[in-house]
Amino acid sequence: MAIQANQIFVNLPVRDLERSMKFFGEMGFDFDERMTDNNATCMIIGQNMYAMLLVEDFFKSFTHKDIADTSKSAEAIIALSASSREEVDEWVEKAMSAGGSSANEPMDNKFMYSWSFNDPDGHLWEVMYMEDEAFE
Repeated sequence: MAIQANQIFVNLPVRDLERSMKFFGEMGFDFDERMTDNNATCMIIGQNMYAMLLVEDFFKSFTHKDIADTSKSAEAIIALSASSREEVDEWVEKAMSAGGSSANEPMDNKFMYSWSFNDPDGHLWEVMYMEDEAFE
């Protein structure tokens, strides 16, 4: 039997929690206030999908590894699916208006369209739309 998780929590270190909440709030994301304090917040990405934004010192309490320097390397690409090509553009444009930066130009691979941005802490987010026909 394959392993299947009920939820996913992606933990990301942030330098300024208030700035991160403002950035993602301006994009349209909500936060679970029950899991929010001075050290962390739980950003609701979708049904059973969350990003835990953890102040760097608090993040360090969960690992003995160094925090990646996102100005020099990518620790991960967090990919989110949108419902259309237009929605991909809308999300990335909102991210850039809120203080993010473009990570690349839009990529159109016919059946899949994507565009990426960096949040204020340099985490790389990819927004993508994949046509249903790609799997048929």
